[in-house]
Amino acid sequence: MTLNIEDFVDIPTAEIFNPDEFKAVRNVTIDSRKVKKGSLFIAIKGKRFDGHSFVRSAVKNGVTVLLINRKKINEFDDIDLPIITVKNTTKALGEIAKLWRKKLSAKIIGITGSNGKTSTKDMLAALLNEKYKVNKTESNNNNHIGVPLTILATNEKHDVLVAELGTNHFGEIEYSAKILQPDIALITNIGDSHLEYLKNRKGVLKEKIALFDETRNNKGKIFINYDDPLLKNLYDKFNNCTTYGFKNNVEVKGKILNYTDDGRPVIEIKHRNKKIKNTLPSYGEQSANNYLAAVSIALNLGLTKEQIKRGTENISITDGRLNVKHHNNFLLIDDTYNASPDSTIAAIELVERIKTYERKVLILGDMFELGKDNIELHRSLSSIIIKSSIDELYTIGSGMKALHVKLINKRIITKHFRTRKSLQKFISNYNLQNTVILVKGSRGMRMEEFANTILSKTKS
Repeated sequence: MTLNIEDFVDIPTAEIFNPDEFKAVRNVTIDSRKVKKGSLFIAIKGKRFDGHSFVRSAVKNGVTVLLINRKKINEFDDIDLPIITVKNTTKALGEIAKLWRKKLSAKIIGITGSNGKTSTKDMLAALLNEKYKVNKTESNNNNHIGVPLTILATNEKHDVLVAELGTNHFGEIEYSAKILQPDIALITNIGDSHLEYLKNRKGVLKEKIALFDETRNNKGKIFINYDDPLLKNLYDKFNNCTTYGFKNNVEVKGKILNYTDDGRPVIEIKHRNKKIKNTLPSYGEQSANNYLAAVSIALNLGLTKEQIKRGTENISITDGRLNVKHHNNFLLIDDTYNASPDSTIAAIELVERIKTYERKVLILGDMFELGKDNIELHRSLSSIIIKSSIDELYTIGSGMKALHVKLINKRIITKHFRTRKSLQKFISNYNLQNTVILVKGSRGMRMEEFANTILSKTKS
């Protein structure tokens, strides 16, 4: 697969310098360190770096074609290479990804949702790898830059692309979905995420549904989580749907048979004349939800019961997402990548289910982007904690302080820390013997530093 000079002619605002020197482009990058023969380097201006500062590095590394902002052309008039100028290089990246998408024969799967989209993406890729050559979104590279780069990293060798789409502002899913043009789409759930900008769950649904709209436009197939009340209502609005869930009359039906002592679900899935039973390598009820979603698509793409079983055994847990780490005398649940009310409740429920350790401890940091209901949504966690067998709660952040105050004089031991230093010191001296300990908070709280402090105690 290549991009030729004819492909670039119709890109809005594009002007090509040195066209006679143009050679076919085989890959596209925004990182000058990843330039190789046949590369197009696109200079993107980000929050921290301006790609135009690395144009000469890209040239030194052997770039074939450059794409820059039209205002920068005079800075590089000494470079004897084909240069494409545009008004906005970020939008041009999206346009180029659209061109590349049209050349792909791979089946394109788009996944979004308030919680679990990364885990579902990783699970699905692990399953599909048993039958197909699969590419997937790396890490959570799921925004207006990450989605185009994911498409551009897919080529004629791939049978399937599993792409994750993220958002925190209206219009972002629509933008990414129009580039992705999915053949298959799934929304994991609608929860209280990014409410600072999306306002409420109806706003979240309005943003996420753009993925379904674009899939319908592409005559693709839509997978509906029938256990989610907002998603369930979409069934009559879209054709070519498959339903899945645990609670209702659905096409792909899941049942959690039980949990292992360390909290891993044993799940049974029924679809037509197939019955699949597996113990998951991942943890908690949310993991079972993600797995059911992944299996629903895998079955649709023709995987056998045996392929799904092998793929399940190859599922790996992404760092910071309900990543359970066993040690001789304690168990750490590192769920520090991000936090919303729903995902925090799911993590607390996992702690509750683990029976192999006597003491149960939470270290919680603030959940971000919750809008006007921020304090109340933090306080609302108190009800599940009071009903649970959680023994101790340690908090940091203004939102979690409200939760701490709500739990004062309850049976649980609770302490709030005003500074990161004081919490670090407390953790360093904490006795982990016979304890399961959850560390969770939004990305900006950098809770992984506290998880790392816990882990470092095992090495001392």
